[in-house]
Amino acid sequence: MDWGTLVATVSGGFVAISGTVLADHLRRRHESERSVEARRRAVYIEFITAAGACHTRLRQIAQAPGAEADLDASTRAALNDAAIYEVRERLFIDATTDVASAGQAMFERLRTLQRAVAAGAPHNSPAFHDAYHPYIAAVWSYRLAARKELEGRPFSPAAFGWEEWDGRDRCALCAA
Repeated sequence: MDWGTLVATVSGGFVAISGTVLADHLRRRHESERSVEARRRAVYIEFITAAGACHTRLRQIAQAPGAEADLDASTRAALNDAAIYEVRERLFIDATTDVASAGQAMFERLRTLQRAVAAGAPHNSPAFHDAYHPYIAAVWSYRLAARKELEGRPFSPAAFGWEEWDGRDRCALCAA
């Protein structure tokens, strides 16, 4: 019996099986990473969409605060109806630390805007704008954090012809 042939055959079989196992492991890991990225992208978009729906409703309330029987209840309902709390929980579970932090900062600014509207601040008042502009800046910070993570491509307000993200430079009330 030729031991060299046997050793070579066993070694070749081991290398082939090891290569197959390694390739399968790498394929599964790549698929898992794509799945995590897709899940994150979806929750990032869902969170900013929920915040946008809430913001839109708060602006509607602020345009005619006297039309609401209970401003506090109406503004709290804007948060609930937009499902921002549920989406925020998913954000905390799936997001990276940077995006979750930016999302929480945006949520806190949205709550500040909600409290201003609940207190009766109309959309054209300094009280509304004192809460509105920091919220808009926080929205852009969130967008930039998500964009940096997902695409690694930042941009600045200058890309839109703006001076700052918060919009004060474009606001007729604040620029006056």
